[in-house]
Amino acid sequence: MAVPKKKVSKSRRDKRRSHHALPRANVVECENCGELKRPHHLCTACGNYGGREVTEAAGTV
Repeated sequence: MAVPKKKVSKSRRDKRRSHHALPRANVVECENCGELKRPHHLCTACGNYGGREVTEAAGTV
């Protein structure tokens, strides 16, 4: 069975984990209401997509 010969230092361990962070969420501003939304997705605040109303907003029903 493979066993480490020496203890891995905190510095070496953390350098190895430097790429494990989650990427930041990509958001853009809705051109209709200014709310933050995911690109190429329907705006959940106003119900617009691509400059036109696709569905009624959840808060207006």
